Amino acid sequence: MIQLGTRWPVGDETPERLPQVVSDAVEEVEAALAEAKTDTSGWNWTLTWLEGKPVCELDDGTLVEYDADEDQAIVTPYDELD
Repeated sequence: MIQLGTRWPVGDETPERLPQVVSDAVEEVEAALAEAKTDTSGWNWTLTWLEGKPVCELDDGTLVEYDADEDQAIVTPYDELD
């Protein structure tokens, strides 16, 4: 079951209910984009809940998913998506 979460702009605080490892991964993605001097003005993250687990998708298609069993975030860059 998918449950809509929220949207927030790149650079803003992540939603409080995200696991810390997911928030950290989102911040790492944003830092890499800033380092690459990618213009992310107007970009947003979209948070949805899939089977009770958060999935964050950046406007460019990058995904940050949560593995609850391992308590880790899995980042899939947009260019690695099939």
